[in-house]
Amino acid sequence: MEILGTTLRICVDDLETSVAFYERLTGSPALRFERGGVSVAAVSCFLLMSGPAEEIEVLRKVTATIAVKDVDEAFAALTAVGAQVVAGPVPTPAGRNLIAVHPDGSVFEYVDRNPVQSG
Repeated sequence: MEILGTTLRICVDDLETSVAFYERLTGSPALRFERGGVSVAAVSCFLLMSGPAEEIEVLRKVTATIAVKDVDEAFAALTAVGAQVVAGPVPTPAGRNLIAVHPDGSVFEYVDRNPVQSG
């Protein structure tokens, strides 16, 4: 599995204030989208999330988002070494993702930029 990078996940109460801070800190503009009732802003290597408490509590359990070349390869590699895939692979606005629990209990999201082919 080829890992391309990692995004730090941060759950915030005030998305606008946090976006302004991270945009100034990194010099990068935020890319925004909504997912499952949660407002998300990607600023450089930071993924800021704000929304209903019940949604945020689930998101807080995921340690980081790991960009990979191909989610199917990640699925195969993770299961081969004993990780448990608990969600996905599923399509996202930018590609596909899955959620895996490592044997030590750590939870990670794995994402790729491979758009799902309609057909």
